[in-house]
Amino acid sequence: MNTQFDLNEALEQIKAGAKIEGKDGVLAPLIKQLTQAALEAELESHLSTEILNRKNGKSSKTMKSSVGEFDLDVPRDRNGSFEPQLIKKHQTHMSDHIEQKILSLYALGNSYSQISEHIEELYGVSFSKATISAVTDKVIPLLKEWQQRPLESIYPFVWLDAIHYRIKENGKYVAKAIYTILGVKLDGRKEILGLYLSESEGANFWLQVLTDLNNRGVEDILIASVDGLKGFPEAINAIFPKTEVQLCIVHQIRNSLKYVASKNQKEFMKDLKLIYQAISKEAAELELDRLEEKWGTKYPIVIQSWRTKWENLSTYFKYPEDIRRIIYTTNIIESVHRQFRKLTKTKGAFPNENSLLKLLFMGIQNAQKKWTMPMRNWSLTVSQLSIFFEGRINTYLDI
Repeated sequence: MNTQFDLNEALEQIKAGAKIEGKDGVLAPLIKQLTQAALEAELESHLSTEILNRKNGKSSKTMKSSVGEFDLDVPRDRNGSFEPQLIKKHQTHMSDHIEQKILSLYALGNSYSQISEHIEELYGVSFSKATISAVTDKVIPLLKEWQQRPLESIYPFVWLDAIHYRIKENGKYVAKAIYTILGVKLDGRKEILGLYLSESEGANFWLQVLTDLNNRGVEDILIASVDGLKGFPEAINAIFPKTEVQLCIVHQIRNSLKYVASKNQKEFMKDLKLIYQAISKEAAELELDRLEEKWGTKYPIVIQSWRTKWENLSTYFKYPEDIRRIIYTTNIIESVHRQFRKLTKTKGAFPNENSLLKLLFMGIQNAQKKWTMPMRNWSLTVSQLSIFFEGRINTYLDI
């Protein structure tokens, strides 16, 4: 291949039917020439800032681009301080920026068809769905590494919940649960601790999830907020016996109203508010007694549910307002699941587990970029926690 680009020669080659793009395309020498000149200019600019440094030959590597392959001579400096920006070290493909664009569009929930249209509009290059899938598959090793990464020793608050999707398995689509764990670190910042996939939501699998957290370095959780899944508190305490478990009040209310006639729901809800908005556990229990006196005959299943789960429903009453606000509901993790649904709204189902997990993983990376600030009134909250959980949190604080 001619290493210098000659416009007249290129025009003659095109007239003769030569390929413009692809391997040995007529534009390849131009891309090489421009890239080579840009690298030389980068080095000259770098050397102008280092008086005792100078050029030190070149190293060759083969570059791939949309217009074909070519050998590129990368200039070097004697001090070894030159870091090319146009072509990074170990980069061998000129379209890396296109791959990054594909991943960015994918992380925003765009379908493969939408991504293909965007890329063609921006760069004039057509990508098949198979090619886009191969690009996004490069996320999978990062996902696996993220799933196995070490975690912090203690998390003051953790929320656990599941969201369900349909995934193709053995030729048919089946419903599966994605288990999400959201924690708050000692600095008050949120972190997704992990994503786990299972056939269905159940306490037995949650036990495996909690064991994995423990194996990855989590030694203590102060308070865990969960929905009303049967056996959930026992699963948590089997791995973290000192953890206090708060059942989500919002879940409990929703489940209660399912069994209350529509004509009574407004009045029943008014009476429920007196329970969960009470100033103390004792006051709440008085209101629960009144609720049973008024509605126990008509809705015994609902009252029994509150009585059976009361120990874990009432955990938040022992804490001041700032902590109550954080733990009484799982809304904080449900907001993460709402983001998941935005990402997956164009997908009725997924062809395999990795296609779902890699999309959610990319969504998490985007979300966590915004989690730069600690939770509201965090300094006060930590001070309160150090009193309520004396000896369990102070050893981890850097003071």
